Amino acid sequence: MGKMKTHKATAKRFSFTANDKIKMNHSGRRHKLGLKATKRKRILRKAGYVSSARMNDLKRLLPYD
Repeated sequence: MGKMKTHKATAKRFSFTANDKIKMNHSGRRHKLGLKATKRKRILRKAGYVSSARMNDLKRLLPYD
């Protein structure tokens, strides 16, 4: 059986931490920033972590990361 392929679009958006969590950026930080509160934009700056419900799907898409 051949090797599994890494899903490249997913690999660009997610990365693994040392403790096997998956780190991601928040959505909503590209445009229309004038109507969002400063506190909301500050929170969106920080990295988010994938929930345990989505973890298995992403591990299948990123087999070697």
